[in-house]
Amino acid sequence: MSLVPYDDRDGWIWLDGQFTPWREAKVHVLTHALHYASAVFEGERMYGGEIFKLTEHTERLFRSAEILDFTIPYTVAQIDAACKETCARNDLTDCYVRPIAWRGSEVMGVSAQASTIHVAIAAWEWPSYFDPAQKAKGIALTWAKYRRPSPETAPTASKAAGLYMICTISKHAAERDGYADALMLDWRGYVAEATGANVFFIRDGVLHTPEPDCFLDGITRRSVIELARAKGFEVVQRHILPGELADFSECFIVGTAAEVTPVAQVGEYTFRPGNISLSLMDDYARMVRREMVAA
Repeated sequence: MSLVPYDDRDGWIWLDGQFTPWREAKVHVLTHALHYASAVFEGERMYGGEIFKLTEHTERLFRSAEILDFTIPYTVAQIDAACKETCARNDLTDCYVRPIAWRGSEVMGVSAQASTIHVAIAAWEWPSYFDPAQKAKGIALTWAKYRRPSPETAPTASKAAGLYMICTISKHAAERDGYADALMLDWRGYVAEATGANVFFIRDGVLHTPEPDCFLDGITRRSVIELARAKGFEVVQRHILPGELADFSECFIVGTAAEVTPVAQVGEYTFRPGNISLSLMDDYARMVRREMVAA
């Protein structure tokens, strides 16, 4: 499969308030974000010409920046508009949208209050995150080597670039071993999330999902909880020990990229994608497009 590098594409990227030709949207090698991970970002999807939960994503971007001690030099409304304009400028109606904010290159050192805050927004076509043929059958996960840190040791309430380092390491290791992804525990040993998606389990018709007290309470996660409860399912948010996986019949992960993806295996535990997982997968796909029509 031939991959098109992300720095060598046609199109436009919104960069600091203006549209820049895709190949010219660059930062310096001494940018603070590259050396000290002082960057926050969002992952969004546009369906049928509308970005799902756009303002919720933008508001989270601003909260993440505040947690990392910097201020985005635009309003939420301006970033919302720029996200829409970026998709339109690139003639996209179904795509992935990536806003990112970061500290620039004025200061090289841990202390960087004088750095300029930059913002960019890119959008591109991106099909299913997982193989569509495998998705309905359920993907296979292994256990991640690294754990989600305590909120006392990292800014876990933010969608910050640095928090994804252990995700990349874990996903690479999983893929080398033939798995689609990895499931992470938290620092206490409870089940947390996959490398880029939240997780749900099902037992006796009840959905169980980890309490998001040290990882993101995902926007897709909240949307699926609302959808499940509207369909009459009970949803329990609690701490889940790894050994409990033996008692669950179904499992699925959710996220902007993953959407709703059934899981057939987590390490030594196996599941059968059933009516609840598959119906929520289909209902979510219909919901994001139906909601866009209503909007």
